[in-house]
Parts: sequence; structure tokens; C-alpha cells
Amino acid sequence: MEPYQLLEIRDLLVRRDKQTVLEIDHLIVERGEVLAVVGPNGSGKSTLFLTLAKLINPERGTIKFDGIPFNTIADTSFRRRIALILQEPLLFNTTVYNNIAIGMKFRGQPKELIEAWVSQWLERMGIKHLADKPAQKLSGGESQRVSLARAFVLHPELLLLDEPFSALDAPTRLSLLGELKNVLKETGTTAIFITHDLSEASRLATRMAIILSGKLSQTGAPQEILKNPVSAEVAAFLGNDLIS
Repeated sequence: MEPYQLLEIRDLLVRRDKQTVLEIDHLIVERGEVLAVVGPNGSGKSTLFLTLAKLINPERGTIKFDGIPFNTIADTSFRRRIALILQEPLLFNTTVYNNIAIGMKFRGQPKELIEAWVSQWLERMGIKHLADKPAQKLSGGESQRVSLARAFVLHPELLLLDEPFSALDAPTRLSLLGELKNVLKETGTTAIFITHDLSEASRLATRMAIILSGKLSQTGAPQEILKNPVSAEVAAFLGNDLIS
């Protein structure tokens, strides 16, 4: 494997309830890139997310992370190298500060380092004024900012995001997309962003993967795919939400 490849998928087949829900012949994710996985509801996007998070097992195929086969990496070891952002933030019933710090505490980081890094990400995500506020009393946008800070404070090698902004109002969603794009660029974090929204994908991603009916249909730069769909099915999907 080339040193710039963080993730490689080959001949992947995932079944759920005895039904084939995802097939990927070959997909590579390079270090530092932001890959948007786009498709309609029920297309298999979230199945890919769960598979890459090692939450469901494929029936066939190989996935390599940093050149190492998935099935040889202990789940605990793998999850220390990634971070997950979900549509509904899973925040603990404690303060914003403690929610962001909890991963570092779990890993046994020194108190001084925790304080420094948590303070840095509170500031970076614009939520320093919320540090002592109960996380359960936050707005949707504030909650996702906490989720992002909690992820980035751990310096993940891979960030997996599953429709993280779909429940937010348009102004909040656009603001967070801009923030996330800037942070990903600053940190060089590799990210896979699951979405059904082509406008989100085009704004955020360096590359896009279209999944239709459980199959990887096309990959490429967002504007390249929008201008040159490889099939009538991809063209039909893009035509429903075409970006100028």
C-alpha cells in the first residue's frame, strides 16, 4: 500500500437481514482528503459508516486501515484512532467542558494537557462561553459544536460523520459546514462525510463517492461528477439536486 492511503476497501459485501445492502468493488481514501459519500435515503451510506466504524461485519471483502487488515486490529485499538460524529449528538449529562474532556480522561492523559487541549477546542469551535453549561440544555447547533470539539481534541486519524447537520436549520448548517471545512484543512484530518445532500458534499469534500441501490456508482471530484455522470442512474440522482 502507498503511504498516502489511509483506508482501502476491496470486494466488500455487506448483508443485513439476509439482504445485500452494500457492495463496493474498490475504494481508496487517502490521508488528508475529505470524502463525501452521497446517495438517497436507504442507498447504503449508513451501512458503510457502520462498517467502517467496526460496528457491523461484512460478509465478504477486505478493509485495510493504514495498511493493516481490519480483522487483525482490535476494536479498542482501532477506536482510539478514529472519531465519530452522528446526526443526533450523544452528549453526557454533565458540562460542556467535561463532555469534550471525557475521551482524554479515558485515555489517561495528564490533567494539564487535558486543560490545554480542551481550552483550545472550546475556543476554536466558538463555545468557550458554554464551558460550564449543562450539555443537555444546548441548542442543536451548539451540541454539534461540542461533538466536533470532542472529536478533534483526540486528534483522530480518521473522522467519520453520518449526516451530522441534517437536523439543523439552514443558517446553522451552513455555518457549521464552513467551520468544519476550515478545521479539516487546518488539521489535515482525513474525513468521510455521509450525506444525502449534494450541496453539503460540494461545499465540504475534496472528493465524492456516489452510492445508489447499495452499490458504489462513481467517485471523483464533486464538480467532475456533477458535469460528467457515468450512468443514467447517477445523472437522475444528480438532476434532483443539481448544483450550478
